[in-house]
Amino acid sequence: MSKAKNGLDKNLSNVTEDLDTAAVNAHDAQQLQQAVNDRRHQDALNHDNPNDLNSADLTNKRG
Repeated sequence: MSKAKNGLDKNLSNVTEDLDTAAVNAHDAQQLQQAVNDRRHQDALNHDNPNDLNSADLTNKRG
């Protein structure tokens, strides 16, 4: 992963690095694709689901 540079978006820098990586053979291509899938899955796990919050529980705890 790259370090953030002044004035540049770190996420875009990482994407360009990933795009510069070329697969050597089918196995390497599969490994690169699995890494992408793993990052997507981890990103999905890291996002909160607003449906998990029950507003009734929150109002009861405030009182």
